[in-house]
Amino acid sequence: MKIVFMGTPEFAVPCLKALIDDGNDIEAVFTQPDKPKGRGYTMTPPPVKVCAMENGIPVYQPTTLKDGEALKIISGIAPEMIVVVAYGKILPKEILELPEKGCVNVHASLLPMYRGAAPIQWAVLDGQKKTGVTAMLMDVGLDTGDMLMKSELDIGENETADELHDRLSELGAELIVKTVHAAEEGRLVREKQDDSKSCYASMLTKEMSRIDFSKTAEEVHNKVRGLNSWPGASAAVGGKRIKIHRTIVRNESGEPGQVLSLEPLIVACGKGAVELVEVQPEGKKKMPAAAFVNGLHCNSPKDIRFE
Repeated sequence: MKIVFMGTPEFAVPCLKALIDDGNDIEAVFTQPDKPKGRGYTMTPPPVKVCAMENGIPVYQPTTLKDGEALKIISGIAPEMIVVVAYGKILPKEILELPEKGCVNVHASLLPMYRGAAPIQWAVLDGQKKTGVTAMLMDVGLDTGDMLMKSELDIGENETADELHDRLSELGAELIVKTVHAAEEGRLVREKQDDSKSCYASMLTKEMSRIDFSKTAEEVHNKVRGLNSWPGASAAVGGKRIKIHRTIVRNESGEPGQVLSLEPLIVACGKGAVELVEVQPEGKKKMPAAAFVNGLHCNSPKDIRFE
């Protein structure tokens, strides 16, 4: 199929690769402009641009889609379908209406649940047991278009949002190929979303990081998993900030924030407790919790407290 692909981050790369490997004619890739990264603020291309260039596909990086230039380029290509995966820009109505088989978006949730910017993280934060990817026909709303196909998977008990991200990106790649085949064969069935069952997955912020140990162990554990790796869940120990990267739910009980054990490092919550597995003290690298405890040189759990 003749396709224009729109995407930007690492999540979108498997979808682009799968469409290429499947023999589709990817006429052009639209992605966000290069951005400065690192201490030297080196201009760095988006992962999708790198993939496109490796495969000899023309790349366009407009700062806006509203000035008519993108519309002119895409009109000249006349794609049968536009595939959009985590592009990061809203498509004008004129572009949405261009391709014969529509603009198809791969969204990382089982719509209508978790419309919006951070569906993977919020599924983990909310303690969901299942999630998936949805191929939908885009309209002018935010992830409100008709659903075309879905694939689901189980979320692991200790799986982080980063780990789930990688699995969903591969699942999305499989789904978009199936969707393109179904479109070519006229097998796609449009299903309206039930707005009453929708919820919005807002962008994450640094202000979300602080752990409230008065919450249940499950809630604390889900926060650690859901905010991994950005912005990360954190607490204070002795007035210093510590990021907590991995935890395990435990059955012990005590006063919230109280350290119940040093080996392993277990902290009480409002209900239950969490074992800290991997942490990152302020100004240091990630380390096993045991290494962190050794560096504290304390003899009793009463010597430290998490706040």
